[in-house]
Amino acid sequence: VSKSTTVKQENNSTIDYQSKKIVKQETATLMNGYVDLGLPSGTKWKSENETNSNSGDEFFTYDEAVAKFGSNLPTKKQLEELKNSCKWDWQGNGYKVTGHNGNYIILPASDYSYCVNYVDTSGKLWSSSPIISDYTWSLYSDSGYAWGLYFGLGGVYMGIYHCCGGLSVRLVQE
Repeated sequence: VSKSTTVKQENNSTIDYQSKKIVKQETATLMNGYVDLGLPSGTKWKSENETNSNSGDEFFTYDEAVAKFGSNLPTKKQLEELKNSCKWDWQGNGYKVTGHNGNYIILPASDYSYCVNYVDTSGKLWSSSPIISDYTWSLYSDSGYAWGLYFGLGGVYMGIYHCCGGLSVRLVQE
C-alpha cells in the first residue's frame, strides 16, 4: 500500500497512510475522539497522537507531557494492558492495535531519530509513571526517567526513557 493512499478497512474505517491517521471510523467505536478497545479496565484510547504546538511535531519531553495532559496520559499499567490485551499487526509504518471487540487504533512509527534508517520503523509513547526508587531500578530511580512503550519491527515492550527525550503522546479516557 502506498503511503499516499487511503484504504477502507473491514470495519468501514478509513486509514490515510500518508498522515498515519484514521480519517473516518465508525461512530460506534469512536466516541469523542476515543476508541473503546474492549479492555478489561474500560480504558479508551484516543484515535491519534497529540501534536506539540511548541515544536510543530508530535514529540514531547516528559515534563511537557505531564504538564499539558496530566491524568489523560496513560499509566504504566494502562500501557501494559494495551500491550498484553490487544493484537498487534505491523502495517509497514506502524501498528494496528486491535482489541477483543474488533475496534482498533493505529500507532504510527514516528520515532525521533538522527538516523534516517529508523524513520517509520519504531515509535515510543510516554506513560504518566516516573521511575520511583526500588532495588530493581535503582540505577534509573530519581534521576529523570519515566516508563514508556516501545513498538517497532523488533516487537512491543515497556522501556525506560530519559525525561528530556522526545516521545509521542496518546491520551486515554477512563
